[in-house]
Amino acid sequence: MSVAVYPGSFDPITNGHLDVMRRAARVFDRVVVGVLANPRKQPLLGAAERVAVIEEVVAADPELAGRVDVRTFDGLTVDFCREAGASSLVRGLRVISDFESEMQLAHNNRELAPDVDTVFFMTSLEHSYISSSLVKEIAQFGGDVSRMLPPPAAQALAGALGASRAAHGG
Repeated sequence: MSVAVYPGSFDPITNGHLDVMRRAARVFDRVVVGVLANPRKQPLLGAAERVAVIEEVVAADPELAGRVDVRTFDGLTVDFCREAGASSLVRGLRVISDFESEMQLAHNNRELAPDVDTVFFMTSLEHSYISSSLVKEIAQFGGDVSRMLPPPAAQALAGALGASRAAHGG
């Protein structure tokens, strides 16, 4: 059985991430979405909430349900690949600058784990402008991000931003 890991922060998961996930699920028997739970970073959504949102999205998608697992990890991605029994690492590319940084990571991962190959999927044109960072920034300024995110992610983002505004007296 072919297993691939699709790692990321997914803070929040976007429609671009889902596009890559669906395409990976057509190529591999099983896809393990690895949600980075890095205590040294401060994501807007906690790791458990990001996992819950992704699990909800996966369960509602017939292309993904039963073929995609969602887990948190911290540390080296290649170690997580080994733990998950994956021989492939999936990454999405939107623009040429993504390729430059992803190629460097792929070479480093190959040096650390020659048995794990990195597979790149070009994000579909309609999602190529979407990034989690930009989505959060747009949402923080009151912009409509509903076409960029699956509904559970949009709800989680709105909740997190509402709590953040309330905490700062906004």
